[in-house]
Parts: sequence; structure tokens; C-alpha cells
Amino acid sequence: MRRFVLALLAFASVSAASGEDIGSVDTAFKLIGSNHKIIVEVFDDPAIGGVSCYISRAKAGGFMGSIGLAEDPSDASVACRQVGTIDFKSPVPRVEKVFSEKASFLFKHTHVTRMVDPKRRVLIYLVHSDKLIDGSPKNSITAVPLASDVEIKLRGSS
Repeated sequence: MRRFVLALLAFASVSAASGEDIGSVDTAFKLIGSNHKIIVEVFDDPAIGGVSCYISRAKAGGFMGSIGLAEDPSDASVACRQVGTIDFKSPVPRVEKVFSEKASFLFKHTHVTRMVDPKRRVLIYLVHSDKLIDGSPKNSITAVPLASDVEIKLRGSS
């Protein structure tokens, strides 16, 4: 059982990218602990070279936020851009989670999912929280067009 858990943790750590901090801005002063803020992170698509995604998300402050026990708001935005030559490193599924970041002490996460639209030659990136807000999660979307010379490699396609 222990080996299974370790293997699962190892798989989870490589299946989705983690973000690199770019910066933050304070949004609300807190007398005790850190201020509420919006943080900006960047990650490179782990399966498609030449694409980087920037995520802005709310981060709770205060005493509970400072010790890592506050639940971050579900607000997030994503903007992905071509930053080099786009190259499919290997075949990818049409829909795949490419980023995940913890947003509370327990279960809540912020996720970025990549979708491939081969008909229109576009990569779509969707950021969302796994906590439901009034029946549906808050989300944001961005798209990266693919040049006509980029070979789209989809898993299960010939």
C-alpha cells in the first residue's frame, strides 16, 4: 500500500506543472498576518514547447492565510502565449490537466486544463477551481493559435 501511495504522489507531481512566482499586489490590509493579495505565476506547458501560461489568482491573508490554513477565493484568470517555436513533444490527449495549485489547506485547488481544437488549429487553456460557487465554478479561458506548419500530435490519432 505504501508503494502505491508513493507511486501515486510521484505521478501527480509530474502530471501537472507547477507555477513560478512572478509577483503580487496587496488588495486588502490585514492587521495580523499577511495582507490579502493577487499573485501572478507562470508555467510552461509540460507537453507543448513554446507555450507559457500566466495565472493571476487571489490569495487569502490574515493570520490563517499566513499559516496556510485559509481558503483562497476561487477567482483566477489565465493568459497563455506563444513564447517560442511551438512543438508537440509527444502526442497529447484532446483534454488534459496541465497545472494544479493548492488553494486551501484541504481539498480545493486551482487547475488549468488544456484542450486541443485541431479543426481550428488552436490550443485552449481553461482555469477553474474545483470548489463550486452557486452551482458552477468561476473560470477563465484563453486560446493560442497554431501556425499552419505546426504538426498537431493527438493521442489516439494517426
